[in-house]
Order: sequence, then C-alpha cells, then structure tokens
Amino acid sequence: MAPSTRIRAGLTAVAIKNAKGRARPYKLTDSDGLFLYVTPNGGRYWRMNYRRLGKQKTLAFGVYPDTSLAAAREQRDAARKVLARGGDPAEQIKLEKIAAAVAASNSFKAVADEWLVKVEREGRSGVTMKKLRWLLDFINEAIGKRPVASITAQELLVMLRKMEGKGRYETAKRLRSTCSQIFRYAIATARAERDIAADLRGALIAPQPVHRAAITSANAAGGLLRAIEAFEGHANTRAALRLLPHVFVRPGELRYAEWSDFDFDKAIWTIPPHKTKMRRAHSIPLSWQALAIIATIEHDADYSSYLFPSLRSVDRPMSENTINAALRRMGFAQDEMTGHGFRAMAATLLNEMGLWHPDAIERQLAHCDNNAVRRAYTRGEYWDERVRMMQHWSDHLDFLRDGAKVIKGDSANAMAGA
Repeated sequence: MAPSTRIRAGLTAVAIKNAKGRARPYKLTDSDGLFLYVTPNGGRYWRMNYRRLGKQKTLAFGVYPDTSLAAAREQRDAARKVLARGGDPAEQIKLEKIAAAVAASNSFKAVADEWLVKVEREGRSGVTMKKLRWLLDFINEAIGKRPVASITAQELLVMLRKMEGKGRYETAKRLRSTCSQIFRYAIATARAERDIAADLRGALIAPQPVHRAAITSANAAGGLLRAIEAFEGHANTRAALRLLPHVFVRPGELRYAEWSDFDFDKAIWTIPPHKTKMRRAHSIPLSWQALAIIATIEHDADYSSYLFPSLRSVDRPMSENTINAALRRMGFAQDEMTGHGFRAMAATLLNEMGLWHPDAIERQLAHCDNNAVRRAYTRGEYWDERVRMMQHWSDHLDFLRDGAKVIKGDSANAMAGA
C-alpha cells in the first residue's frame, strides 16, 4: 500500500531551534514519518521511520543545523517516492553511495593519477613528470572531479580557452594533448568510450613555431668555442660546455648522462630510451677530443652516477638552466645562443661541408624516421660514416676554435653513395 499523503501539522524552525537536551533522548515529530531525535547533550538528528515488508526501519538524514528542516523534508519526500514505487529507501541510499564511490574512482583526476604512475614506470624523466604534474594541476581544477566518461568537448574547450586567454598557445596545445592521452588510457581501461580531446583538433590557436637561438656561421662558432675555453665558472659546468658542441645532444640528455651509459673501450655513449625525446636508444660515437674532455671530469661513479651532477646534490643532475646561464655569463644573449642551439650549429655546418650523407647527419641528431624498416636500414648503413663524421666534426671544431680555415667538401661526392 502506498504511504499516506494526508497533511499533518509539522515542526517549525523556532521549535527546532529551541529544542534542548533532557535527561533522556526524545523525539519531535514532523510529518509522514520524519522526526527530530534530540539527545541529552543537545544533539539534534533527523530521522524517518517507515515500514517495509512488515518491518519498521529508520533512515538517517543528517544533523541539524547542517541539514535544515527543508532539506530533511526533501529527503523524506524522496524516500516516500521510492516506497511508492515498491522500493526500499535504505537500499536505494546504499546503491547511491556505491555509485558515488564508483564515480569517484572514475573521475578524470583518478584516471589521470593512474596514468601518471604508468608513464613514470615506463621511464619518463623527472623533468617530464614535473611538467605533466603541472599541466594536470591546471586541468584538474576544471574537470578533475568530473566522471571521465561524462566530460564533454565543450567543457574541455572552456578550460583550454582560459590558457589561450593568457596568450599561452603552446601550453594550451600541450594541455589538449595531455588530456587526449588520459582519455585514451580511460578507453583502454574501460572507463570511457571515446577521446573527446580529439574533437578539438583545429579548435585552438596554432602557436607560432619557436626557433631556438643558435650560432650557425663558422666564424661565430669559432668565437663561441674560444669563449667556452676561457670560461671561468665551475669546472663541471665548463666540462659540460666543452663537451656539448662535440656531441650535440639535447641539453636534457647531456644533463642526465651517467657513467653507466658509456663504453669507453669502444668510444660509444649510448643514451637509453627513457632519457631520449623519441624514447629510442641513441648512440654517439665519441671522438678522441670528446673522450679527453670527459677525462677532465674530477669525479667518478663512486661520487655520483651523473657526469654532471647538481651543485646542491650529487644524486640529482645539473640544473636545466645551468648551460644557458653560463652562455649568458659569457655574453651570449638569449636570442643569440642556447644549449639546444649546438644542435642547429652542428646540423648547419655539417651539411654545408658537403662531406656527409644527409641521412647520416639526421641519424646523429636522433631525428628518427617514422618508417621502422627505413630506420633500421639507416642505422646500419650509416654507422661507420657517423663514426668518421664525429671525429671529423671534432677536428673541425678545433680548427674553428683556433681561427683556422673552414673545411668544405664536394656535396656531389657526398650524395653519390645515396
């Protein structure tokens, strides 16, 4: 039988406010089973009695004044609707709590936290993880509590527009990309059906390409090398500055270089996949000049696993600002030369020589071909040429540093072996 719908005189706000504790607990009845349970210490608790399958049961609706009279009546009315449908309000509340717990575990933040653990275990660098956490802090402020499967492209766009409004178009692009990776992880773990971030391709303002400052003329390169030789900063910073032109790796790869990555007998530095941008191992043939520079480093693996440890802690690599700060100290402006600029310098001058196949240069720069077969072929075909090229390059740097004539070759002969 459906609960009675007759109206009774109920409680008033004044009566509830004036309800004081007595020697024993007592009830103040409202209507339709709702009552206020008052304890001896003055606590006031909303309760509702109802009958289900011949048994009396009681629901708890909260504590006054956190739960007002109006709010308690709303919960009572909702419970009566469940009873009218033949259901049990207590069981309904349990189901709602379970659903809320499941929704919380499937929130964007919960999925993102799982994804962060996954990518960190896959070997992402500390710097990359720091950047990802910063991006996700911004994302979670907007959509972190939302069930990942319920988030719409429009919600995501509103969040991205906030970053665009600050003029940070590249960051907005990275936010979208990070969201896309998390949505794909949610799909893989059966918590979402589609990547809604993919719908926003083309919706954001395209950032202007950032061209990192680099010295690319032979004469200016010679001046840079002479300035490095005259650098009077910390010995380990000077060693890093001297080595970087000879190996032209990415600055982060230099900073995270560890003694265990080097085979000095074979004169090869192999950067493991988790330290490279492309997540593929990269090998650098070491010239005798590069080996001689490494030999000047005053510590070994017993002191620090890193060739270039932080000045503050031997357990951490050199700061990402160290190389650029040293260049500024030497008088090279931010729009003139950066740590990353040694790569552009090597690429430009090696290609201008005309002595080396362009694919050999690209391979040494770790610019990976997306075609796996071609990539494997290139690796095998040009290794010997890369060994010769890296020694020639170090010899060339010595010539430039000493103010000697620039070495040039015949580009036609270089391409003949293509």
